[in-house]
Amino acid sequence: MKITIRNLLLSLALMCAWITATAEIDFLSKADQNSWAGELASPEFVPVEKAYSVNVVVEDKRLLLNWTIRDGYYLYRDRFKFGSMDNNAVLAAPQFANGLVKWDEYFEKELEVYYQQTSVVLPFTTDATRLNLKIESQGCADAGLCYPPYKQWLDIDLINGTVEISSQPPAANNQPDNIGDRASLPLALVLLFALAGGMILNLMPCVFPILSIKVLSFTMNHKTDRSRHIHGLVYTAGVISSFVAIAIAMLTLRAAGESIGWGFQLQSPLFVIFLIYLFFVMGLGLSGYLEIGSGLMSVGQNNQNEGGLRSSFMTGVLATTVASPCTAPFMGPALGFAISQSSSIAVLVFAFLGLGMALPFILLAWIPGLTKRLPKPGPWMDVFKQFLAFPIYMTAVWLLWVAGRQTSIDVAAAVIIGLILLVMALWMWKLNSKPVTRLIAAALFAAALAVPVAAISESNLEPEFLTYSPELLAELRDDNQPVFINLTADWCITCLVNERVALSSEKVIGLMGANGISYLKGDWTNSDPQITELLGHFNRSGVPLYLLYPRGQGEAVILPQILTESMVIDALNQAIN
Repeated sequence: MKITIRNLLLSLALMCAWITATAEIDFLSKADQNSWAGELASPEFVPVEKAYSVNVVVEDKRLLLNWTIRDGYYLYRDRFKFGSMDNNAVLAAPQFANGLVKWDEYFEKELEVYYQQTSVVLPFTTDATRLNLKIESQGCADAGLCYPPYKQWLDIDLINGTVEISSQPPAANNQPDNIGDRASLPLALVLLFALAGGMILNLMPCVFPILSIKVLSFTMNHKTDRSRHIHGLVYTAGVISSFVAIAIAMLTLRAAGESIGWGFQLQSPLFVIFLIYLFFVMGLGLSGYLEIGSGLMSVGQNNQNEGGLRSSFMTGVLATTVASPCTAPFMGPALGFAISQSSSIAVLVFAFLGLGMALPFILLAWIPGLTKRLPKPGPWMDVFKQFLAFPIYMTAVWLLWVAGRQTSIDVAAAVIIGLILLVMALWMWKLNSKPVTRLIAAALFAAALAVPVAAISESNLEPEFLTYSPELLAELRDDNQPVFINLTADWCITCLVNERVALSSEKVIGLMGANGISYLKGDWTNSDPQITELLGHFNRSGVPLYLLYPRGQGEAVILPQILTESMVIDALNQAIN
């Protein structure tokens, strides 16, 4: 089909018209929760606020949230959610205690839960004197009832440490002043902020390399005005469409009662890992180590009509994707306004963010004089392209740190292994076109994707433990409790294998939890005199060392250095009896 500038302009105009014309349409609604009403009316169960209560302690730049859980009830680890109601406050990844892994009949899968009590450490950064948070939790009763997600709103005075907790969202007149100010901003000014923020976003280290390569290829491959105009509009359509898609996703979450904001997708470790892979492969392509074709780093270099237009559109999508970890000046007020308005106004603001991001490219496409001011193509372009790989690599490293903070160091290590497998897969794919080689490459690629996913799922399968100390051991033994001690270290391969194969199994964790066996862990990764003393007491000079104290004052049983699940279960049963 013949593509003309007129058709493209008409398409963009229709897109903007659709967004603006639906300004008063509320196309999203909250999920119906009436199905819970019958269950909660049962006299056998207490109201949710009596089943679970939270206490908040302010400690410098972090919050300690302590939940007290009624007997016979429990909370799910993966149902905790935390969101800031303030634009100037940033929440870091919450730090959870280890819970009990059990088969959940309601969700029909293994989940980590908390009985009696649990604590969550929530680091934050803000320059304000108050902090407004929304927290969400969900739990069930052993007798069979599962509560709907329970939302609470916290108003925290960071000066004196007082906390007001409410089960209802704050009224509009109780919102912080800056929220009211944002709501009263003129729409034209907000759109101007969005336009400026989108333009500046191009200078961020996660976006600038992509834009630079696109501009350089643009000057080489599109010699006529018509070609530049068409590709500029198609690139703009790709950027705006992606921003609108992000807006719709955010609004869907808002309709479901979630706390939302720019970069919400980065709260998912899997999405962060996807970005790590993407940035790493992009860096390899820019460095010249991999030739990955016109679909990624060589976007825009295909001058054939259909392929080139598709490439320009996908460049816009790619630029928006890699921009998600970055925030530019002027974006804050625009985004704060957007999420407090109707759905169509919010989409309009996001569309202007995309228009601002695409604006430099539009100017290059439509003003010939700007293109003439760009440096002439030459060998320097290869050197410049290789230089642009370094901010891409740094972004990947930063995202790896984020993934490690969200999950664990084990997941971060699994991501590194996945990157190595990914490079091997790409290398083998280009080695030759033999079916066997391509099959091995495909298997390596699948493994590269599977390793981090498996690491995330397995990171939850760890029994709740207490940090070893002689005083704690003496206290537990005085209370006539059986105690299992695991002396380990991160650099001890045998220790890690035993924990994965035997100590983290569902049966072992369940047996410990059901029989009140306290699990103490002593970490000897760094020198610790107390652990060294305990090792010496049992004539050991290194880890692992596994000790099982039975009920009463009996002597500790020393388990072998290489464990199996059945071996641990037999030892635990003997200690119980």
